[in-house]
Amino acid sequence: MAIGRRERVRAWFDAQLRPDGEGRTGLGSVLAAALRASGYGAVGAGFGILALYTIPIAVLVGFLSLLGAGRFLVHPTMQWVRMLAGLERRRLLRLGHDVESPYAGPDAELPRSLREVRADPSARRDLQWVFLHGTWGLIIGAILINMPFVAVRDATYPLWWAFAPSSEQQILSGMIEAQTAPAAALGFATGIAVCALWLLFGPKLLDLQARPGVNLLGPDPDIDLSERVARLTATRAAALDAHAVELRRIERALHDGAQNRIVAVAVLVGAAKREVPRDPDKAVEILGRAQDTVEDALAELRAVVRSILPPVLEDRGLAGALNALASDCPVPCTVAVDVPGRCPASVEATAYFVVAESLTNVAKHSRAANASVEVTRRGNTLTVAVVDDGRGGADAGAGSGLAGITRRVEALDGTATVTSPPGGPTEIRVELPCGS
Repeated sequence: MAIGRRERVRAWFDAQLRPDGEGRTGLGSVLAAALRASGYGAVGAGFGILALYTIPIAVLVGFLSLLGAGRFLVHPTMQWVRMLAGLERRRLLRLGHDVESPYAGPDAELPRSLREVRADPSARRDLQWVFLHGTWGLIIGAILINMPFVAVRDATYPLWWAFAPSSEQQILSGMIEAQTAPAAALGFATGIAVCALWLLFGPKLLDLQARPGVNLLGPDPDIDLSERVARLTATRAAALDAHAVELRRIERALHDGAQNRIVAVAVLVGAAKREVPRDPDKAVEILGRAQDTVEDALAELRAVVRSILPPVLEDRGLAGALNALASDCPVPCTVAVDVPGRCPASVEATAYFVVAESLTNVAKHSRAANASVEVTRRGNTLTVAVVDDGRGGADAGAGSGLAGITRRVEALDGTATVTSPPGGPTEIRVELPCGS
């Protein structure tokens, strides 16, 4: 019960912090946007404090490196800077800014000298962001944190002015001391004014705080694009391979299933035609078998059509389609979908295929007692996670359905990871770019 209550509270909180403000109108939407700005501004201010303490350390390490005594400190310092920049990218993703990491991968080599720092545009841009966020970002974060508290304090000032000692009878951050009750009423007016400024300009201040990270923490626009070209080439090859595999699957399904049954229908109808003058009862029996075969062929054709683009996706959306898959799974399965709006059709179809193939593997191979499906969209990334408590040991490279999942995801420039230690649990996590 406690876990369910925490999940409901977390879901409500996430809904209030959702960037699009879906489901809220009027003053509620404005208030939710201001609260969201102060909340994320506070997180940004925390990163700003870390960046502020990093600035003198980076300057000291640079000075010692020039003297030849601090070269060994460059690598850990840049490791810390990169980790701090990664935290900011995660915050920006929650704000709806999908800032791509400029590094070659999680194990990308870190600079070990000032010369390498100067030669690495990503390292230079990370340091620029540290200096900006440790000053500009921290100031804006402090303003966003203080505005709602100042608004409440000043608006309620006339209520507690008479009970406060003379040293505390000040408003406007201690600049004006109220000696009389009418002067204390000025606090209410200033509180309302600060509240209005917070409601109107809080989200804009949050955007200003995030702007350096959006501009500096992504790939340098002036770097050589050969790596991106290679990645796009690989993605195009994966898309063509996935298309060819899908065509072969459809051709095999039609040839081995529906086509054979239609040929059988033709044979049965011919046999019935020959039996009509000799044995009408037998002809009727043969026609009944032909009708059953036709129905089987139609069922197989419908299955092939559903495997290309399931109509349930169009009719009920991604959440409804995944719930239908979970209800058909012999293993008890829970589904949680947090996807505001609709994604592109190709992305929804791929997510559906991933869940369908994963649940098929769970039912056939995992020996699991329970499974769960979680689909979330943060910014421009759709994340699909299928987890089961089975025996584990799944291998994506063994030519199983997991390989098909990987090919289909890579065709959309997504990533698929399979975590399945012996003894379980097994987690299949897929991230798909879904545009703006």
